[in-house]
Amino acid sequence: MRRRLIQSTLAVVLIVIAVFGVSLVIVETRTISNSAQERVDSEAVQLASIVDSRILGDERITAAILRDQVADERYARIEVPGQKPIEIGERPTGDVIQAQREGEQGETVTVQEPRSTVTREVGRTLLIIAAVALLAVIAAVLLAVRQANRLASPLTDLAETAERLGSGDPRPRHKRYGVPELDRVADVLDGSAERIARMLTAERRLAADASHQLRTPLTALSMRLEEITLTDDPDTVKEEATIALTQVERLTDVVERLLTNSRDPRTGSAVSFDLDEVIKQQLEEWRSAYRSAGRAIVSSGKRHLTAVATPGAVAQVLAALIENSLMHGGGTVALRTRVTGNQAVIEVTDEGPGVPADLGARIFERAISGRNSTGIGLAVARDLAEADGGRLEMLQLQPPVFGLFLSRTPLKPSLSGGERRTVR
Repeated sequence: MRRRLIQSTLAVVLIVIAVFGVSLVIVETRTISNSAQERVDSEAVQLASIVDSRILGDERITAAILRDQVADERYARIEVPGQKPIEIGERPTGDVIQAQREGEQGETVTVQEPRSTVTREVGRTLLIIAAVALLAVIAAVLLAVRQANRLASPLTDLAETAERLGSGDPRPRHKRYGVPELDRVADVLDGSAERIARMLTAERRLAADASHQLRTPLTALSMRLEEITLTDDPDTVKEEATIALTQVERLTDVVERLLTNSRDPRTGSAVSFDLDEVIKQQLEEWRSAYRSAGRAIVSSGKRHLTAVATPGAVAQVLAALIENSLMHGGGTVALRTRVTGNQAVIEVTDEGPGVPADLGARIFERAISGRNSTGIGLAVARDLAEADGGRLEMLQLQPPVFGLFLSRTPLKPSLSGGERRTVR
């Protein structure tokens, strides 16, 4: 591109120089030739006037008297009736510029100048024009190079930016070049980079959330299937298969919920449901895991509470809290239900050491964990709760108490989840 810009600019300049230069040469040549002819004519008239005056005064006419009136490069011949012709200067050979004038006393004055003087003057003029044209070409080349660099360098940068985007590096450069068209392209590329970065972030988040949320249901399903393979009792097989099918349905709900949240975290499918059923389901699912760890999981509080949310999402939130207590807590885990205002509250607590004070305010942030875990579970749980208009809070640090707040009546479309707060 640089070469094309330089070549096109140089071609335009050369055409302009050719057009105007040739015209100028023609005009200057004619002007110099006319000027030389006018000088010769003027000198012939002047000599004729001098000769007339001296003839009228009966004065002698000689070459010495008239020599000062003739330029060095010219030749003059004065023919006076009754006298020998007077010659001044060296008679030129070849092509000449000539002027002839007849005086009032019958004399004839002829002045000649060699054409070579005009040729030399035209040559000097051509050299000056050529020098000016060369300077113009040099200036045009420098300007073309500067302009080409100004346009080509940004295009190279933009191409590199586009290549970076194609290779998976979505960082915007926020670099502008002072050229409106190029800046517009840079704006579009930066906007595309930001959108790609958001898409990649959403994909990575979905992958991390799916890995975390599917791990527990898949483990439980695997345990059920192992129990089926180890028993020959048809009734036990039927019971375990029924539970496994229920877990498959929950697993399907988890996947659908994750995909929905990846598109719009605020999208929910809230319905009225009985909290006791969800809590019972979680107790059955986690009891064997707690029994293997030598611990217990129990429930208490107000029964037959109805909440408005997505049952699958509530189950996932409770599963995240129960798993968190299993990994980081100690002693018996208790699920307590109560009512506050127009909300049903499910509290999950254990007898462990609790949450360190420095992590309390950040416990729901991604990648924040008190131990070597992913730090994703509580963040996903809060997102799931808020998608249905509820909220998940840390009510107490030691012993740890998490509270899931759910509305007991359908929410208006304009309302959203409650304000977040952290009790220290």
